[in-house]
This record gives sequence, C-alpha cells and structure tokens, in this order.
Amino acid sequence: MERFAWKGRIRPGMQAEYKHRHDEIWPEMIEVLRRAGIRNYTIWTDGDELFGYYECEHGAAFAERVQAESPVVDRWNAYMRDVLELEMDPRTGAQPRLAQVFCMD
Repeated sequence: MERFAWKGRIRPGMQAEYKHRHDEIWPEMIEVLRRAGIRNYTIWTDGDELFGYYECEHGAAFAERVQAESPVVDRWNAYMRDVLELEMDPRTGAQPRLAQVFCMD
C-alpha cells in the first residue's frame, strides 16, 4: 500500500466553514475516494495550515487518475475554492506529494 501526504492552507477566517463542509462531505465524493482505493484518509489542521494523509490501495498513480477523471472531484474542488488554497500538480490534477523521510511500521 502506497502512502500519500499533502499540504494546503485554509483561507483566513474560513476554518469553521472548512470543517463544516467536511462534516457534511458528499456521499458521492466518498464513493470516488473509495473507488480510487483511498483508505485511512485523514486531514489535520494547525491554525490555517492543513496536512492530509491517505493510503492508496492500488498505488498513488491509480488514485490520482481516478480522481482526475471524476466530475465529482471537479465539483468538490470548485466548491472548496473559496475556503481552501491548494497547489495542484498540472500533470496529475492532484496535490503535489510530500516526500516521505521516515516510516515506522
């Protein structure tokens, strides 16, 4: 199982709205993530800073491809644009991967 970590930033004053939108995440968005083989998806905050982590059951390239091809993901990204600042990799359409330096299994 391949691991994937990303970072982002919540726009100033939008922390409560960011949390609210994830508390009510669309079922069809969860379905896309599951279809992409994404497991153990977790997002943490430190003030405005975000750190996300998930495990890719079929590899990160597969997860990126399924998400990039999904109109649901496109709608979610548009919906989140006013509360979230994310850098996106133009090749994959996903957040750039953070480099792993340590893993204790």
